[in-house]
Amino acid sequence: MIDHTILKADANEEDVLRIIEEAKKHEFFSVCINPCWVALAKERLAGTSVDVCTVIGFPLGANTSEVKAYEATDAINNGATEVDMVINVGALKSKQYKKVSKDIQAVVDAAKGKALVKVIIETALLTDEEKIKVCTLAKEAGADFVKTSTGFSTGGATIADVKLMRETVGPDMGVKASGGIHNEAEARAMIEAGATRIGTSAGVAIMEGATGTGY
Repeated sequence: MIDHTILKADANEEDVLRIIEEAKKHEFFSVCINPCWVALAKERLAGTSVDVCTVIGFPLGANTSEVKAYEATDAINNGATEVDMVINVGALKSKQYKKVSKDIQAVVDAAKGKALVKVIIETALLTDEEKIKVCTLAKEAGADFVKTSTGFSTGGATIADVKLMRETVGPDMGVKASGGIHNEAEARAMIEAGATRIGTSAGVAIMEGATGTGY
């Protein structure tokens, strides 16, 4: 259930290769890496069960829909099988719901039949009303998951947010808890609240019963 994650700006090739080897060893669901490392991950994970996940419009979500769609297409062409896209938070807060929907739809259409789409709603910046609205928009657009956070904003996943997201999207859509999950107890609490995927840079610590740092 873990997307083993490294998205820091200063992550170098050695860091990415370490994450890939850890994912193989622990049989994580995927590695979640920046787009520039997708081709490398695809090559190193060939023949394994570990998927390649990347991020789109990350971390602010303020790119145009056309750029996000192109970025998703490029990532998929390089080997990504899952894309985690950040919503246009400013548009949501401006109540420009058609714009938000179009933004999500652009990535869903680019990935259709090729990769799963997770919609990062950045819960720390939203009211409960906004969380419910954007989860509904993501579901209507045909996204596969809603995801709490980038891990680079003012806060990460909370149990209350995961519960609210699960209640909003129903039992069949994926919910990814990401940001601030550092140990097994925290991961299990998110799963109990309704998460079906965990995004964390502390995957190894979770598996080894320790508490990790990072996002």
